[in-house]
Amino acid sequence: MKALLRWLGLVLLALVGLQLFFVLRIAAMAAINPESTTFQRSEAWTLLTSKGSVPWRQQWVPYGRISDHLKRAVIASEDDGFVNHEGVDWAAIEKAWERNAKAEAQIAKAQIRAPDRPVRAPKIRGGSTITQQLAKNLLLSGERTLLRKGQEFVLTLLLEQILSKERILEIYLNNVEWGEGVFGAEAAAQHYFKKSAAQLTPTEAARLAVMLPAPKRFEKTPGSAYLAGRTRTILGRMGSAELP
Repeated sequence: MKALLRWLGLVLLALVGLQLFFVLRIAAMAAINPESTTFQRSEAWTLLTSKGSVPWRQQWVPYGRISDHLKRAVIASEDDGFVNHEGVDWAAIEKAWERNAKAEAQIAKAQIRAPDRPVRAPKIRGGSTITQQLAKNLLLSGERTLLRKGQEFVLTLLLEQILSKERILEIYLNNVEWGEGVFGAEAAAQHYFKKSAAQLTPTEAARLAVMLPAPKRFEKTPGSAYLAGRTRTILGRMGSAELP
């Protein structure tokens, strides 16, 4: 019994120590720009092992040197309640669950009608906010477990409590992936439009924003009808997107 209690105590102590580590890391980000994220390091390793080199484009630019058009476009596309929620958008999560359940039900019906015909797995949609995406990419692995999701939730709340909304958006825009080896707004603007992030037009900003769910796939299909249509949709929403 004593051995079990000692083991539980050590586990608890390790968990507390881990949370303290995260608190200190996030607090430091209030003044120090993160050099890289966990997701970026994972991508760099993947490129190195698959291609033997790491083609990398990234340049940090301060919040004021990123076009407001891009800020509005990303908020309109990824998290239209960013300024008002406290890290988690429960309404968006509920809608995502409903869409996923509907998609799974349709797949089940299709399998019943044609059991021998291969059926493509349903596209799983998330309801993650910008802050949740930052928490996951900045500090966590890409594994899909309840434990990691729980840690993501804790980190999301810590980010919202310690950093301002403006700082969260600044770190996000400077680190988010926009193609293979392309990270951050400045690198994306230079890569796709040969200009700085400060000079992006509303249409260019909307085009970059709609790539975010699958940047490496959309990088290979620049003429996609989906991208063009989604860009027009985001352009129409940008005017109502609230900036921090």
